[in-house]
Amino acid sequence: MITAADDLRFTLDTDSSKTAMNYSRFLTAVSAARKPSPIRILTELQQRSPPTLISLAGGAPNPNTFPFHSATIKVKNGPSVVFDETTMKRALQYSGSYGIPELISWMKDLQINLHNPPTAGYSPERGHMEMCVTTGSQEGLCKVFEMLVNPGDNILLDAPTYSGTLAALQPLGCNIINVPSDQYGMIPKGLKEILSRWDPADSQKPGSTVPRVLYTIPNGGNPTGASMTTERKREVYELAREYDLLIIEDDPYYFLQFQKPWAPTFLSMDVDGRIIRTDSFSKILSSGLRIGFVTGPKPLVDRVVLHIQASTMHTSTFTQLMVSQLLHGWGQEGFLKHVDGVVEFYRKQRDAMLSSADRWLKDVAEWHAPAAGMFLWIRLKDIADTQQLIMEKALEKEVLLVPGGVFTIDSSVPCPYVRAAFSLSTPQQIDEAFRRLSVLIKEAL
Repeated sequence: MITAADDLRFTLDTDSSKTAMNYSRFLTAVSAARKPSPIRILTELQQRSPPTLISLAGGAPNPNTFPFHSATIKVKNGPSVVFDETTMKRALQYSGSYGIPELISWMKDLQINLHNPPTAGYSPERGHMEMCVTTGSQEGLCKVFEMLVNPGDNILLDAPTYSGTLAALQPLGCNIINVPSDQYGMIPKGLKEILSRWDPADSQKPGSTVPRVLYTIPNGGNPTGASMTTERKREVYELAREYDLLIIEDDPYYFLQFQKPWAPTFLSMDVDGRIIRTDSFSKILSSGLRIGFVTGPKPLVDRVVLHIQASTMHTSTFTQLMVSQLLHGWGQEGFLKHVDGVVEFYRKQRDAMLSSADRWLKDVAEWHAPAAGMFLWIRLKDIADTQQLIMEKALEKEVLLVPGGVFTIDSSVPCPYVRAAFSLSTPQQIDEAFRRLSVLIKEAL
């Protein structure tokens, strides 16, 4: 029997390029077994058909029965988003699993202009850049992990890391291997040392234990605030080529970099088609709209979409249309101007937190100024573990941070770090919070 994975292998093996990726070897059995939904295919076909088409195929509800008629959404710095009766009917109806065409098209243009990925000019079989909309980047991550991670697989990721990543990975039964990192992100030397346990020549062999997936947050990492240097990214990418790794570039804080020019991305370096990138609008447009994107080689993004078809079916059509109208109204120049305003806000918030930390914590803690994101990663001196300090005693002082242990594979191991977010609180609140924290630490010592 020819499986979907066999189909992928055949397509890639017959490609004229010697460097073509064999994407089938990365797929889990569950992902390889997924088939396109016939109903979802009909939905996509209907959306691309002329209005004269008469369809008796779909089981979509009649929008005339919906109670919502129209809406006008006022925008702070642009024209209002208007949903007339016709647009509202579309917004409240099912849509394709890749995302609505006008939003995907706008985002592809943005990705190409920002990152100039080499894969944008490749054939589909060689890993041509494809995109799909996800319900926040978290859904994209979960679908990617389901597609790539088998029980017992060795998965590489920088430590500490986003707790949502650990929550998605750990139930899959994989072996998570921490790669050392510092304020400049993943350390290539540490990655090379870990990979040296295996022979690169074994990566293509069936049953090999050579890691196939590396995960990293390259900008403003959660929780550390670390950002990878360009040189480190190049070194990591070359190691990925040597060992035939896929890199998951989880970059929700890409647009929250405090210095320009913004750092080159793994996607911009991807000559092979081995980068799967997740982006989010949560930090710059709205977290409640739940709009994210997966960008990567078409054979793999197509697989992600099959996972979406079998679960959420698609991201909310209403929010997609709302964001699409906003972006088309702004244009790329207007969007990036909005981003600049958001960055300036968070830069001031960061600077306020750094100033307060220096005022209250310099004798009892240490930290590095983050170059992106919305977090300050603080190591408390002479305190081995922050779990009880934060979850019990800090609450009594009416100050709350996140104990660092929740960002580690084994949260029972003592961790002297705390994560402080500078996104929501005012500078005055931040200052008072650090004053209370300093009192708490001194009492504990």
